[in-house]
Amino acid sequence: MTSTAQHSPDPKDVSRRRFIAATGSILGVSVLGGHAVAAERPIPAPRLLADGAAVPALVIGSGYGGSVAALRLAQAGVDVHMVEMGMAWDTPGSDGKIFANTTAPDYRSFWLRTRTKQPLSSFLGFPIDKDVPRFTGVLDAEEFAGITVYQGRGVGGGSLVNGGMAVTPRRENFGAVLPTVNADEMYATYYPRANTGLGVAHVDPAWWESAACYQYARVGRKHAQRSGFPFVFVPNVYDWEYMKQEATGNVPKSALVGEVLYGNNHGKKTLQKTYLARAAQTGRVTVSPLHRVTSVAPAAGGGYTVAIEQLDTTGAVTATKAVTADRVFFAAGSVGTTKLLVKLKAKGQLPLLNGEIGKGWGDNGNVMCGRANHMWDATGKLQASMPTAGIDNWAAGGAFAEVAPLPTGIETYASFYLSITRNPNRAAFTWNAAAGRVDLNWQTAWKQPSIDAAKTIFDKINAKEGTIYRTDLFGGSKIWGDHLTYHPLGGAVLGKATDNYGRLHGHAGLYVIDGALIPGNAGVNPFVTITALAERNIERIIAADF
Repeated sequence: MTSTAQHSPDPKDVSRRRFIAATGSILGVSVLGGHAVAAERPIPAPRLLADGAAVPALVIGSGYGGSVAALRLAQAGVDVHMVEMGMAWDTPGSDGKIFANTTAPDYRSFWLRTRTKQPLSSFLGFPIDKDVPRFTGVLDAEEFAGITVYQGRGVGGGSLVNGGMAVTPRRENFGAVLPTVNADEMYATYYPRANTGLGVAHVDPAWWESAACYQYARVGRKHAQRSGFPFVFVPNVYDWEYMKQEATGNVPKSALVGEVLYGNNHGKKTLQKTYLARAAQTGRVTVSPLHRVTSVAPAAGGGYTVAIEQLDTTGAVTATKAVTADRVFFAAGSVGTTKLLVKLKAKGQLPLLNGEIGKGWGDNGNVMCGRANHMWDATGKLQASMPTAGIDNWAAGGAFAEVAPLPTGIETYASFYLSITRNPNRAAFTWNAAAGRVDLNWQTAWKQPSIDAAKTIFDKINAKEGTIYRTDLFGGSKIWGDHLTYHPLGGAVLGKATDNYGRLHGHAGLYVIDGALIPGNAGVNPFVTITALAERNIERIIAADF
């Protein structure tokens, strides 16, 4: 793997960068190292919340649900302030890039870690994690008992670090995910609205058939079909015309140099380019990056008092603030929202929250594996980091397997997969008073249903092809990546912890509008469903509550 020494931050550059981040700068033009660099992404203007400020609507988090809420509230004439724990990600580093490359993690890669914790911990028998400077990087690997949860940190949330697979679940499966939601309305109105808002598009199949960067996916298709499994194309939020230009060398490469895990510098349509850009155009949405909410409690004069810590890029607290908000939208992601609500209920700040807070959390059945192909099934040195397709054995075996890239820059003769499976196990978050933290009771053994479901695909393919599982990807000669999830869901489940539109029980004016509403398993990559559900809920909330 490439050395990261050349990407380590110069102390003077870090000092400048720390100053910029601490002031929350998301200006249209940033200055770093003496060079003016125009920001690519029009995102909401900076106006850091001052201690004692009052706002009509405060959104905690800037991922999918929060971005939908901010845009629609602003369009309805409501002034909105977004509080984001991560950075704005609009300021290039000394290499001229905002985000680090997947193959060369540096200080920008991980959230407040001194050593990377990559989903693939080894390759060809060699460990690949490495020391990095402690920094408020874009990817958080949050460790709980039994599982590591990967989450995006920054303005745009998970859209910054995911693979862009924009999947609308099959209509016949929807009722098992959100039984209290009218599926006809979702598929007629809110899924189309979400797909339009996110910029979802299909890859050109003719180009895909000949593109060198998708040789790995074509090998995956061949193996799936020879074993009798349906192979399906999946839309993505990547700009496919941009990728075609990457392939011809006419634009800076992004997906074709493996950018995905720690951000994508060019072609991916993150929330910064879609919902948040439109929110900025209203003139009613502002954001405070590097701000972390620690408390929400009823205010004496109505509304809520919100306690906030302002951070620098080392994670140190540089200021504390108390602001008031008429209404508060929890949109810090499944883990962030749930941890905060569990703490606030346990510590008596929101004592009327009901007993469903913290329950119904799941990993979306995520499990990873790799297969060692024969020499005649090369998967290619060049691999686009944006996946386009998968193997569908949901009906028969309870698994959908994304044919994922391994963008190492060398030929690996490996096929790699992220499976989403039907896993019934659910965990709960609880307050640990002795340790002063929120714990999750997930058990690694609960991944067994996911492994069993994935095996319905890959055991059959291996038997047909005469191939074996890779054992060099997760450390310790493991076959299955059963230690992680990219898709945390649940913790404040719709219709249980909230009403059927995300209003929290017990405290009027508090809402959940993110993946915490979805009970543990969406059956597909969940961000389109999170977005569509947020569109549905905020429409009703604006009509009824504002």
